[in-house]
Amino acid sequence: MFFAPTLRTARFAPRAYDQAFERFASEAFAGARRSPLVEQDDTSWTLSLDVPGLAREDLVINIEGALVRIDSKAEAKRQFKAAYELPLDIDVTASDAKLENGVLTLKLGKRVPVSQAAQLQIN
Repeated sequence: MFFAPTLRTARFAPRAYDQAFERFASEAFAGARRSPLVEQDDTSWTLSLDVPGLAREDLVINIEGALVRIDSKAEAKRQFKAAYELPLDIDVTASDAKLENGVLTLKLGKRVPVSQAAQLQIN
């Protein structure tokens, strides 16, 4: 029996599919890249990444929901690209980044989930 997997995009939201594919592609083609050192406490995560040869001006960090993307600019001496998805959304106002001796340290604040539940009165 021959099995050929099919892709059904209707089951997935376009953004979720794009993230899943991007994660698969970066893991498949990146080779044996080291994972970042991740620590956490009650209010934040701390990610430490080795980025030797890159200056502050060479890096761009984008945060969207629970996803953090780190990219080097096109004119940088060395190219770097990474994306990490955390379990909760990131509070950008409580986050900061520091580059020292080739180590990028991101302190990412945890956004406290706000309940959207509303009470309905019974008549």
